[in-house]
Order: sequence, then structure tokens, then C-alpha cells
Amino acid sequence: MAVVSWKEVLLLIGLVVGCYWNSLSCGFVFDDVSAILDNKDLRPATPLSNLFFNDFWGTPMSEERSHKSYRPLTVLTFRLNYVFSELSSASYHLLNVVLHAVVCPLFLRICRLFLDKTSSLVAALLFAVHPIHTEAVTGVVGRAELLSSIFLLAAFLAYTRSKGADHSIVWTPIAVTVVLVAAATLCKEQGVTVIGICCVHEVFVAQGFTLPMLLYTLLQVLRGKDGFPYAVLQTLLKLIVLIISTLLLVIIRVQVIQSQLPVFTRFDNPAAVSPTPARQLTFNYLLPVNAWLLLNPSELCCDWTMGTIPLVESPLDLRNMATLAFYSLLGLLAYHSLRHSNSSAKTVLMALSLIVFPFIPASNLFFPVGFVVAERVLYVPSMGFCVLVAHGFRIVSHKGHMKKISWLMIGVLLTTHTVKTFNRNWDWESEYTLFTSALKVNKNNAKLWNNVGHALENQNNYEKALRYFLQATRVQADDIGAHMNVGRTYKNLNKSKEAEEAYLVAKSLMPQIIPGKKYATRVAPNHLNVYINLANLIRTNDSRLEEADQLYRQAISMRPDFKQAYISRGELLLKMNKPSEARDAYLRALELDRNNADLWYNLAIVNIEMKEPSEALKNFNHALELNPNHKLALFNSALLMQESGDPRFRPEANRRFLTYIQEEPDDANGYFNLGMLAMDANENAAAERWMREAIRLQTGFRSALFNLALLYSQSRQELDALPVLDELLRHHPEHVKGLILKGDILMNHKKDTQGAKVCFQRILRMDPTNVQGKHNLCVVYFEERDLPRAERCLEETLALAPHEEYVRRHLGIVRGKMAAMSAAGQPLSQAPAEGAATIAKEEENKLGKEEEEVSGATGSDGVGEGAGNKKNVRKSSSAKSFQGGGDSQSEHLDGGQADKQQRTKSKSTKEIKDIEKKRAAALRRLEEIDRILSGD
Repeated sequence: MAVVSWKEVLLLIGLVVGCYWNSLSCGFVFDDVSAILDNKDLRPATPLSNLFFNDFWGTPMSEERSHKSYRPLTVLTFRLNYVFSELSSASYHLLNVVLHAVVCPLFLRICRLFLDKTSSLVAALLFAVHPIHTEAVTGVVGRAELLSSIFLLAAFLAYTRSKGADHSIVWTPIAVTVVLVAAATLCKEQGVTVIGICCVHEVFVAQGFTLPMLLYTLLQVLRGKDGFPYAVLQTLLKLIVLIISTLLLVIIRVQVIQSQLPVFTRFDNPAAVSPTPARQLTFNYLLPVNAWLLLNPSELCCDWTMGTIPLVESPLDLRNMATLAFYSLLGLLAYHSLRHSNSSAKTVLMALSLIVFPFIPASNLFFPVGFVVAERVLYVPSMGFCVLVAHGFRIVSHKGHMKKISWLMIGVLLTTHTVKTFNRNWDWESEYTLFTSALKVNKNNAKLWNNVGHALENQNNYEKALRYFLQATRVQADDIGAHMNVGRTYKNLNKSKEAEEAYLVAKSLMPQIIPGKKYATRVAPNHLNVYINLANLIRTNDSRLEEADQLYRQAISMRPDFKQAYISRGELLLKMNKPSEARDAYLRALELDRNNADLWYNLAIVNIEMKEPSEALKNFNHALELNPNHKLALFNSALLMQESGDPRFRPEANRRFLTYIQEEPDDANGYFNLGMLAMDANENAAAERWMREAIRLQTGFRSALFNLALLYSQSRQELDALPVLDELLRHHPEHVKGLILKGDILMNHKKDTQGAKVCFQRILRMDPTNVQGKHNLCVVYFEERDLPRAERCLEETLALAPHEEYVRRHLGIVRGKMAAMSAAGQPLSQAPAEGAATIAKEEENKLGKEEEEVSGATGSDGVGEGAGNKKNVRKSSSAKSFQGGGDSQSEHLDGGQADKQQRTKSKSTKEIKDIEKKRAAALRRLEEIDRILSGD
């Protein structure tokens, strides 16, 4: 038994690298999207135990929509990829190439059991470069084949050592075989078929039996003329162990899928739902189709579903001749190999075993699968094919006059296959290149037209995508998904009428509910999204909300476990101002999936609408336990903590905002709210830094600009606030609070009464009833020593706000001053400076407090804006919502800016602290929240 040399290993590895190095530049395409990009089981936050309860695509095995493909070890390798490189596709492709490079020397080692050194190397070289393997190697999901093949070949090699030199049974290799078979099965289901290969090897190779010998022995035993020979008994014992281990694996596998076969539709596998004899004729015809792909891999296609291969509906169909020819050839080879005991017969028999047994699970002959033809499932069967080719090469090359020709043919074959494989890899570069290459092979598959449309849609090329989707509806008029795609694309093109018409066509194609018959067995669950899409379209019209709700309820009646219908209906019920019903919808969805972070998040939104902040925070925390990086939950839970005003929440709110900006480093809202937290904690330097960063990211960020100016004002840096206010008013010239704050600073700190007057007059032009603007204008008149005008102004203000006591008191002060000046014979239009100083001194404390009360009494007219709107910034993540822009963030309150710096200088430290405390109280009291306009 010749071993594999390092030179041969290096040759195979070099050939694999030469064929597949360009696959490293390919992205995630086709099934990779579901298995990698959309699979939460890859994320470190997902418990590792989930891999053993979910299918290959991350769907719980207990769910009806699960494909029942149980491959936890393969998913584990994806997860390791994610740990090292997250979603960098190059690392995933690199590991696939490495695994293929491991399989090739293992396969060479197997070939050495049946072939000579040269022909076994030919078989391994052909296997290394065969174009049929591009889907298994270049497609990331093909890793299941690669891993399963490694364990399958290792299990078979281990089993070949179970026979001792004295023909005794060596049990250690058998135990190792069982373990490796289990590992192969956990990588892909076909791994268990190696047991059949081991059985054939044991009977016809290890023990050297032929079929006539077995039949003769059995007849002798049945006639009572002889007992079982010792060799037969040994063989039976080993076979019993293998069969029992196989049955145990099958039983465990059946338990895992909960005795349910996956649900496939006529679009996935048309023959599976066809009547007799079309079903049997088509499935048998698929065998020569697969054989032809091994013989002539010139036209490869990533998707063979739907109308790719028309049904064979009649025994008179000429394609049945291909089926008969295939079975005839297979029968002849099996007959020859089972009747003879020479090395050639054994080689052919083992080659047939490698072809037949691993292909049985994908053959559709015993149970339906979710595809018609899949090139990647031919990875292991191609080993048997390569052995047959190499064996034929050995026979031909031993004939002297054919030796050179046979070597030339093998050289040409290897060269053309290498070139074909290398070029085929480029097809897998992107979804667009993959599906357009498939359309060159087959134009009768509506799924391919749809997938090209999806690729263009992802590039926002909706016009061109629409042409492909429409072509899909022409290729297969009853394709519900194609009509849904047409509707969605029309919606993206803002053609609502055409979109609704397309959705209605798709809805009309849905099977009707039949009492007593399970709906899911007749329709793909994703096709029920037509109700969701149609409802989402018409609910943009407020007059059709009830109609949209009816569609959601119709989807739920068809599938009570249709989670997305509950989620979408919950959003609609919130829009209809029915929060309690929305909560019930989300709770029902949570019964179906308690591990969905988005659902807990949506429930928290409902709690906020129902004014249940503690419950909202609890549900936000649930979402973050399931997904610690859930961006919306991070942002809005931190905002809720911030708005509570509880200092105990500040550190955690700060941590969540910091985590949020790590996830969304370009979102100014995160930095803004960090600034607000810093302001609440009197950390002015940090607040300034965060506000500046928010403004840098979002030019003209209204809230950040105003609060930065407010921060400067509160920090006694009023003159630094002025350029910030100028920028604010340049972007938002009607910003009333900014105008009030600017007027206050101009009047009190720059002594620019004219500039202050312009600000307050501008406010009154926009809103003549603005009490605070009017009152502050009155103060300007007082500062200008124009007491009669100040009196008239305060009288007008009192008329606007007759219940505001501070206006009445200030009017009394002005009238008192006027009376005193009249008695002294002084002109009222220009009071002496010492008179103004006297008033300032008399009213300093009182006026400062009243100014605080002015701010406190003005409500929505006060100078100030809050920290965020907890209703509208929090949107349903299931609807792919996002936070509003910076202007949607409400701003902090400025409080009593009318306290004039020159007055407070004369106060004691204690008095200043008292005023600051009252100002802070006014800020908390006056904090208002701007409502953030939610996007659809």
C-alpha cells in the first residue's frame, strides 16, 4: 500500500491554490447571504448552544419554516471565521480553499487502496481541478461538503484498518470510524452514507466475497448443509456494529428534526408536487443529468430550480432514453464488479459506492429535497467518477499504442478543467455576475431573473431591476414572488398605484384556505409577505388604516405563527393610537420567538406610548441581553434613563451612549446626548467636547448649537456663546430661544441694547403674542431710560398674560419710578443714571428671581429645549426605522438668562448659589421635548 509523498501533497496543494486563488476576491452570494450575513448564530452574542438547536440557516429546528438541515459543526467554523474577521468574505473563502486542499491528499490516500501510484495521482489531480467543485469551494455554504468529506474519508480510512494481520477484528478503528461518521453527519447529512461504503468494502474487498459466493453460501446455510464460515460471521458482526451505529445516528437525526420533513413548494422542486408518473420519471431523469455534469461541466448553473428542467410527464418523452442508458451502464458496471474478485472489479465497485451512496440523500428518490439539481452535492460522488476515469486511463495507457494518446488526453482534460474552474470562480464574484452567468445557461428559470433583479435593486438601479422582475413574471406567470418583487420595485420608484396592482396580482395567486388542510404545506411562508407588503403600502393613506389591519389579520388567520404579521400589525395599531392592542400583538409575537431582540424593543416602544417608563426600560434591557449591540435599544434606553432625571442612571446611560457611538460613529445624535448627560453632571469640558463633535458631524445641528451656547452662558462665557448663536441663527433664523438668549447676552454683557432690541422685535414679528419676547423688549426700553414706552410695553404684555403676576409687579415698579421722577421734576424719557442704579439696586434680587419665574412661567414659549423625544425617536426596528436627524433632538432649557452679570457681582456667594439653584430648578421645570418626526 503506497503512501502519499510530500511532493504529491505539495503538487495537489499548488494545483488547488492555482485554481482557486481568485475566489478570495469573491463576496457573499446566493445562499451565503442567509447562512452568513443573516445568521445570528455566527455572532458571539448568541449562545453557543443555539448551534445545536438551530438549522444551518439559524432557524430553530422546531419551526415549520426550518429547512431541517442540521450542520452545527459547519456553522461552528463560520462562527470561528466571524471571531477572527467578522464579515470579511476573504477569510471565509480562504478557509474553503484550505479545506479543499486537505480533501485532495486524503482522497489520494483513498485512491492508493485501489489504484496504482500513477493512476491514483491522476484521479486526485482530476478531483482537485474539476469545475463541478466551484460551487462547493467558492460558494461559502459549500463548506458543509468540504468538512463532511474530510470526516467521511477519514472514517473510511480508519475502517480499512479494522482487519488485523491474522484476519481478526480490530475494534479501535471501528470505534474511531463511528465517531468520525458522527462528526461527518454533524457537518452535513450525507456523512452517514460512508457506512454503506464501509459495508461494501468489508464484504467485497476486505473479505474478498463476490455476489455468486455470497448467494452460494446463503443457499448452503438455508439447506442445512453447512454453517456460516468464520469469515462470514466476522463480517456479520462488523456489519451489525456499523448498521446499529447508523440506526442510532438516523434516530438522533429524526429526533432533531422532530419527525418532520421540511416544507418545500413547487417553485423549489416542481417534480416533488407533481402526480404520478411525472414525479417518478422526472426524478429518475435527474440522475443522467447529474452524470452529464460530471462528464461535461461546460454549462454550470448556480440554480436549477423552477423551470430549468421541464417535467418528464410521459413515458414517451425522449429524455427517458437517457434514463435507460444511465441505468443500463450503471447495471453493467455493478454486474461486472460484483461477479468478479479481481482488482479491477474491486476498483469499479468502490468507485460506484463513492458515487451512489453519498448521492442518495440528494437524489429525490426516497424523499424530496429543496432543489432539482445542486452542483455542490456532487462533491463526494465526483470522487467515484474520478476513480473510474483514472481506472480507465490505467487500462488504456497499458496498451502500448494508446499510451501517448491517453497521456495527451489526460493532459488536455486537466488543462481544460483547470482553466474552466479558474474562470468559473469569477462568476461567484458578486450576485450580479453569478446570476447573469446562470441566465446564459438557462433562461427558463424565473428565480434567476428575480435574483438578477435583486442584485440590481441592491445597487439602487430600480429601473433596470424592474425589467428583470417583469421578465420573471413572463417566464412564470404564477410566480408569486416575482409579482411581489414588481410591486416592491414600483413602490421604490414612487409608483404606488402600479405597486398596489402588482401586489393584488400576487395576492390573487395565493392558494385559498381549505378547511382541515394545513396552509403551510401548499405555500412558501415568505409568500405570505404579500399581505404585509400590500398593507404597508396602503397604510401610508390614513383613510385606509382599517383596510391595512384587515390584511394583517388575514395573514395571521392563514398562519397563526406568522410572526412578522404580528410585528407589522403592532406598528399599525400604534399608528391608530391603540397601544393596548399593539402590546397584545407584540406579546403574541414574543410567544413565538422570545429570543428576538427587535420584538422586546418594539414592546418597549408600546410601553412608552402607554406611559410605562419602568416597563419600557425593562424591555429595552431584555433586548440588550439578547443583542448587546442593538443600536436602537442602546440609544433609546439611554435616552429614557437620561429623561428620568435620576442621577443613579447617569453612568449606565453614559455607557450605552458610548457603545452606541461605537456602533454608529457618524450619528451626531449620540454625541449630542452624551453632551446633554455631561451638562446634567456639570462636566462642562466634556459637554463642550461632545457638542462640538455633534456639530462637526451635522452642520447646523440646531439642538447642539443652542445647548453649546447655553453651556457657555451658564459657564459665564457669554461672549463665547455669541458666535455659536450666530451660527445657529444663520441656519435657523426663526429660532426663538436662540434669539432670546442672544438678546439677553447683548443687553446684559455687551450693553448693546440696540442689538438686543432687534432680536426681541424679530421674535415679535414672527409671533406677536410671545410673552417672553415682549417682556424682554420692555426691559430694553427700561434700560434705555424710556419709562413711558416701557410702561406701555408692560401694559400690552399684561394684556397678553393677565395672570402673570411678575408682569404686574414689574409694571408697578416702572410706574413707581415714573411717579418718583415726576415728583422730582425729572424728565421721564431719560432718567438720571443714579435713578436707574437705584432701581437696579432696589429690584436686583427681586427682578432676578422674577426673571427666573418669567422663564418658569412661559411654558412652551420659554427659552429652552429638552433632551430628546422618547416617543418618536424610538421606532420599530422590524420596520427598518432609524432615528431622526439632529433637528429632531429637542434642546435644553436656557432658564433665567435675564439675570444680569453686573447685578449678580454685587451679591454674596451664598446668594449667587441660591440663584443658580433656582435657575437649575427652572431648567428642570421648563424642559420641553421637541417631537421627532418619524420616518416610514
